[in-house]
Amino acid sequence: MPWTKSKFPGVRYREHPSRRHGLKPDRYFSIRYKLDGKDKEEALGWASMGWTEQKAAARLAELKEAQRTGNGFVTLAEHRAQARADRQASSEEQVRQAQANVTFAQVFTDSYLPTERQNKSKTSCDKEEGFLRNWIGPVLGDKPLKGISPFDLERLKRRMLEAGKSPKTTHYVLATVRQVFNFAKRHGLHDGENPVRLVKKPVSDNRRLRFLSKDEAERLLEALRERSRDLYAMALISLHTGMRAGEIFALTWIDVDLERGLFTLRDTKSGKCRTAFMTKDVAALMKARVAANRDPHGLVFPDRYGRKRVEVSNVFQIVVNSIGMNNGVTDRRQKVVFHTLRHTYASWLVEEGVDLYTVKELLGHGTLAMTERYSHLAPDTLRRAVRTLEAGFKKKGKVVSIAKEAE
Repeated sequence: MPWTKSKFPGVRYREHPSRRHGLKPDRYFSIRYKLDGKDKEEALGWASMGWTEQKAAARLAELKEAQRTGNGFVTLAEHRAQARADRQASSEEQVRQAQANVTFAQVFTDSYLPTERQNKSKTSCDKEEGFLRNWIGPVLGDKPLKGISPFDLERLKRRMLEAGKSPKTTHYVLATVRQVFNFAKRHGLHDGENPVRLVKKPVSDNRRLRFLSKDEAERLLEALRERSRDLYAMALISLHTGMRAGEIFALTWIDVDLERGLFTLRDTKSGKCRTAFMTKDVAALMKARVAANRDPHGLVFPDRYGRKRVEVSNVFQIVVNSIGMNNGVTDRRQKVVFHTLRHTYASWLVEEGVDLYTVKELLGHGTLAMTERYSHLAPDTLRRAVRTLEAGFKKKGKVVSIAKEAE
């Protein structure tokens, strides 16, 4: 298609060989001008897109005026680049506005919960969904994330406590709110601070206190053995190693080292791997069980469908109740549950004189403060420590006797 000069200097066009615009062939316009002493040509577009000789000449005049005055765009490329940048900025602003107005309930329901259902147990996710429905939603649900303040969270906390909810449950609800804000920030849905960090958490000691005597443990294991061999085996392992139920559920045969008497626990609650040590009873149980299993990557305790378990069977509580272990117990901290076995393991260790740091490592606690709840079970250990100090005084022979000084 040859170029044809228009009646306007610097404007030319070429005609499409077959496409028409009205009665005439469709024309493609361009403009030619000098920039910094060099010839430059830039395309405008087709007549069917709205271009005419007059419009092309007007655009060329604008560019020349910008060159003369130094104000505005001196090339079409600059103009188009700015237009693209403006459109991008407008689009980004729309996204920012949409994110700024997204409500807590929208983030929770549409993004947070579906993601967490892939990473957490059904029980945990259902509990958090209940928190939203019963407590969080009525106070925060319709509020944009950016509009939620520590004052709103204090109102949520007060509402729960006035309704008779325990400080621990209130703490769990606030923790759920904190996790939603953290999730939103990681995924670009919120760019402000997490208001939960400015709210004082309710204080309470809701930790379980009950641990079993040797006789109680024996009775429980015998009763479990009669009802479920799997449940008996898992209970024995927890009682003898301190493993959590979730850690037992996650065990595969590749994690079982019978030669050295070790379990390798991966992706534990603390986020770290650790080792659990088998007692002779646990080693014997595992040797008998491994004879029927050959897949090293198979689960040690799959459910009836061969899948990973997600919760302790209710048979455990049925057995506990059948032998009367929770009769007359109203304080939930004193009730026997599966986690009581881990608590019992730690308590027995301390009673036998094992130091708290070692117990901490065996349990996989993140800090020693988590293990200190067992310190009251070790009075003899503390007395032995003081006697060791006294023996050191006598060896030195230079320590002043307070008793003599008092005389």
